[in-house]
Amino acid sequence: MAVYTDVTDEALFAFLTEYDLGAVLSFKGIAEGVENSNFLLHCEVGFFILTLYEKRVNPADLPFFIGLMEHLAAKKLSCPLPVKRRDGLSLGTLAGRPAAIVTFLDGVSTRKPDARQCGETGRALAQMHLAGHDFGLARPNGLSIEHWPDLFAASRGRADEVSPGLAREIAAELDFLQRRWPRDLPEGVIHADLFPDNVFFIGEKLSGLIDFYFACNDSLAYDLAICLNAWCFEPDGAYNATKGRALLQGYQSLRPLDGRERRALPVLARGAALRFLLTRLYDWLNVPPGALVRPKNPLEYLGKLRFHQTIDHAGEYGLPE
Repeated sequence: MAVYTDVTDEALFAFLTEYDLGAVLSFKGIAEGVENSNFLLHCEVGFFILTLYEKRVNPADLPFFIGLMEHLAAKKLSCPLPVKRRDGLSLGTLAGRPAAIVTFLDGVSTRKPDARQCGETGRALAQMHLAGHDFGLARPNGLSIEHWPDLFAASRGRADEVSPGLAREIAAELDFLQRRWPRDLPEGVIHADLFPDNVFFIGEKLSGLIDFYFACNDSLAYDLAICLNAWCFEPDGAYNATKGRALLQGYQSLRPLDGRERRALPVLARGAALRFLLTRLYDWLNVPPGALVRPKNPLEYLGKLRFHQTIDHAGEYGLPE
């Protein structure tokens, strides 16, 4: 279970005295998520998610995350809305951690997305990008290409324990991307982690986006490339062009890509695959004793990276000409 900090009944009740939520009816940890401690909170007025922000989250970034959710919700994007305390603030402290309560979204995530769900996700991503264009705060991407050499350095010495020759292969790809990375693309607020477990559906209809704790400012098309990696590959590692086409068409129905973004998409997809390969590699090699969260296999993203290395133009992903 992805709960790193225990919360006693006494501490919870004291924390909730600052809110107008009524009596607590139930409270339990949530298994999903790997960065923070999350709890489902049922009070007299309804259901909520209580999040304790753990050590990997910089407290200085929390006003950006909280403010972004408030901004997007005001623009009618379906996402969690932070609940304000009686003093008007959305952040407090619980069990020695910064903490916030957000509204509960109905729906479930999908483990096996179909093409229609990919299309809905592409459209929602474009809606988020458009809604965030006038958000007043900014946050640099702490996992951008500038940070990949340090990520690699932290795992390079043991990378070949995961797969022989992996260190050499990553080094060559990093060198390629540093020379070819596009620097002149439209930028804005991106989600940066829009995997299937962060998108809720009711039937085939998308009901909301969650988990904005990697959100930052970066290339908008890079966010789309992350989604291509996350949504459009089958369990056997094969790229599903039907899903890719649906995702890209859904996105372009609200925000058409310009020529620079189209040309850059194969390189951006390679970069997105390398980013998740590097972070998963680090987590795989640095599992703390007794950890309750099982790290994800980095080799999944090595396979995706190798696929992207064969792509010459965006049309091969299903992007209409």
